[in-house]
Amino acid sequence: MKSKMSTLRRGALFASVLYCTSAQVRATEAPRLVHVFVALADNAHQGMVPVPAMLGNGDDPERNLYWGAAFGVRTFFGKSTEWRETQRIENPYKGVLERIVFQHRSADVVMVADAYQGSAIAKALTDFLSAAAGIRLHKAEFSVCAFRSTQPCPPEDPELVVYVGHDGLMDFSLAQAISSVDTVKRKAIILACASKQYFGAPLKPTGAQPLLWTTNLMAPEAYTLKAALDGWILGEPAEKIRQRAAAAYAQYQKISVTAALRLFSSSW
Repeated sequence: MKSKMSTLRRGALFASVLYCTSAQVRATEAPRLVHVFVALADNAHQGMVPVPAMLGNGDDPERNLYWGAAFGVRTFFGKSTEWRETQRIENPYKGVLERIVFQHRSADVVMVADAYQGSAIAKALTDFLSAAAGIRLHKAEFSVCAFRSTQPCPPEDPELVVYVGHDGLMDFSLAQAISSVDTVKRKAIILACASKQYFGAPLKPTGAQPLLWTTNLMAPEAYTLKAALDGWILGEPAEKIRQRAAAAYAQYQKISVTAALRLFSSSW
């Protein structure tokens, strides 16, 4: 009987150690990272269809159409029940007016969103493609693990990269191609007008795979991105994510789901 009790105690101790070790491993694992590059709407410096002056000031993230307005990335995700803001940094880098870090409330996913000055749209595009290629953008970047620590940490590698804003490639070409520096196949979401047509050639050498992009003119507002991220977090296939994005776009733009589905693609 004593031998049996000892065996049970040893078994319980082993299970306890195993549980604690597993929990420790989970706690130290890096969260899945999404990096969102937002080019602020700018009537003066972009070839976009002009919007009201208050929304189209590329130097004012607070009220900008793609950032601080009702359906901008900062405001829309800030009001979402699934995400919470953990850090806000003003002017973290040249050309970036604000960075916000969001932590998903039920999944180990962190989203870093950067608001680029409207006149710095070429930099926003270059940084987006660089991240897609696995190129680290800064030597000492504020950590996306800021929700766990108040100290800056080394840069972390995004699993999903996102561009939101005017399709600057309609207006200009980037100086040179940006090629992959590793073998990681990152995913890319590009919410800009006709992004499949204009971003196809620049995205190819980065090695990233399109998860969602567009075939025609569209409003790159945050409800589409959130719907796509909902599916991505759940591990849904690309076609299901496309359907989610189209349903959200149809709802907010008051168009048919059929028309919205034609606007989005998940393939080359």
